[in-house]
Amino acid sequence: MASSAARLQLPALLAMLGALLPGPGGAQTSVHLSNDIIPRGGSVQVNCSASCDEDAVLGLETQLTKEEVNSGTNWKIYELSDIQKDSRPICFSNCHGIQTSASVSITVYSLPKRVELAPLPQWQLVGENLTLRCLVEGGVPRRHLSVLLLREEEELSRQPAVGEPAEVTTTVLVDRDNHGANFSCRTELDLRPQKQELFQNSSVPRQLRTFVLPMTHPWLVTPRIMEVGTQKLVNCTLHGLFPASEAQVHLALKDQRLEPKVTYNKDSLSAMAWVKANTEEEGTQQLTCAVILGNQSRTTRENVTIYSFPAPNLTLSQSEVSEWTMVRVECKAHARAMVTLNGAPPGPPGSSAQFLLNASAEDDGRSFLCTAALEVAGKVLHKNKTLELRVLYGPQLEESDCPGNWTWQEGSWETLKCQARGNPIPKVNCSRKGDGSVLPIGDRMLVNRNISGTYMCRATSRQVEVTHEVVVNVIYKQNDMVIIIVVAATVILGTVVIAAYLYNRQRKIREYKLQKAREAAALKLNTPP
Repeated sequence: MASSAARLQLPALLAMLGALLPGPGGAQTSVHLSNDIIPRGGSVQVNCSASCDEDAVLGLETQLTKEEVNSGTNWKIYELSDIQKDSRPICFSNCHGIQTSASVSITVYSLPKRVELAPLPQWQLVGENLTLRCLVEGGVPRRHLSVLLLREEEELSRQPAVGEPAEVTTTVLVDRDNHGANFSCRTELDLRPQKQELFQNSSVPRQLRTFVLPMTHPWLVTPRIMEVGTQKLVNCTLHGLFPASEAQVHLALKDQRLEPKVTYNKDSLSAMAWVKANTEEEGTQQLTCAVILGNQSRTTRENVTIYSFPAPNLTLSQSEVSEWTMVRVECKAHARAMVTLNGAPPGPPGSSAQFLLNASAEDDGRSFLCTAALEVAGKVLHKNKTLELRVLYGPQLEESDCPGNWTWQEGSWETLKCQARGNPIPKVNCSRKGDGSVLPIGDRMLVNRNISGTYMCRATSRQVEVTHEVVVNVIYKQNDMVIIIVVAATVILGTVVIAAYLYNRQRKIREYKLQKAREAAALKLNTPP
């Protein structure tokens, strides 16, 4: 291995000595490149020449693949191909037994084969620092390679690529404006000083999602108690969210997942859902509302007591009975409920109550009320049940309901009132003794003397009939017409007398005036001139 290393180093040593020791006549070796910087895997031509006064022996020392493509007196052109890394080929020449050499540098450039921005957090909390990390593999020459971290097209950091792979980081304080922004990593290989281009290579952009979730818990509005078979609305609200539209809401009663309708505002949300109380969930259950945003959540839980409380069962041994029949009134309720039955004698509280009733006419239409009370989660609930008793009795036709004596003035408008009591309601009619003339009941009528008389009123119900005698008296004046005629004659006679008096008086006045006129005329004639 040592001899191989010595052989590799010998040409370089000879070239160096040749360069230091000039040959006869000042002979020198020179080298020229067609291009001193090339892309990896590219080719370049090397021109080796010697300033010798006779034919010199020329050669090119390199580990690269070479091919002589042209030659002349004291010059040769070689083509070097598939150049993968930087190299320094050496041209040498022998002139008069003295060797000289010259070397040249070939720089290989290549773009990075990997430029990748490390994955961003799925969600980033606003107000916290975000570290961006970019990995770069490959890319030469490194002294001309820069790594940039970008937000959209805004340059956040520019650093040299150091190490393999190169890792470049920077920190960004996240705010709401960063939500939805694209971050990326870009490399720049700047070969413009070497009369080449600026080569850029960018990573796939990654979008950042930021969020704000307040420390407060959702406000959950829910009924504290629910009866089996009912459904109620629950509401869950949370303010101070960003972005509110990205938040999710989880509502559940025990294991029953609810389906909320969510309304989003600028920085808040409100979720409403129907919750149904089922028999299998009877007891105290937990209603949960969780608002999820980013990788965090806020949860509120409230207890809901689901209960079963059927209305009390109120029964009558018979709902329709004849008068003076014994009726059993009984009320039963939920085992944990306390009942109150109106009409029942006082006793210890319990889930049932009963009593016996000897039904009378006063009990017809009587309403029995049973109230059940049940305490649920510290609240006393009540449920009622009512039944009505029908008592068959009568008919009854009494003086208070059908007065036996009526006195009316002829020509007036009057109404005969005669009612009978009983269940079912009796039918009542009144007919006059003797001719059977019917007197209407309850209808307004014009009184005349022909309706006077004694009537028999009959009340009929359930093939039972009772009677009551009613007398109708009509007051009237028999001489009314004579009086009218006398009054009329008196008025006429008085009128005639007054008219005759007035006529006679006017006549006497006229006669008196005529007499006076005559006397004055006579007096005038008898008076001497």
